[in-house]
Amino acid sequence: MVHIGAVQAVVTADVFDREPTAAELDAIECEMPVIEARIELLDAQIITLDRIPTELDARRIRRAHRRVLAARRTLANTAATHVPGVGA
Repeated sequence: MVHIGAVQAVVTADVFDREPTAAELDAIECEMPVIEARIELLDAQIITLDRIPTELDARRIRRAHRRVLAARRTLANTAATHVPGVGA
């Protein structure tokens, strides 16, 4: 009798069981400023969960929100200028 355990593992391997590709890592790297800005905004919002927000808290949240918008704008502008197959 032939044992097919190893062959079966390859056939039933899940897509999520693999390492990220170089292209996926590059995409994450490009989005990292947005991710960091969102984390900063989330931290500012978490601080205010257990207390009444002060004026300083409100400024911190507004500042973090502006950073998220700026990072998203920069990412969108960068993505728009690097469209593959377009241009000279």
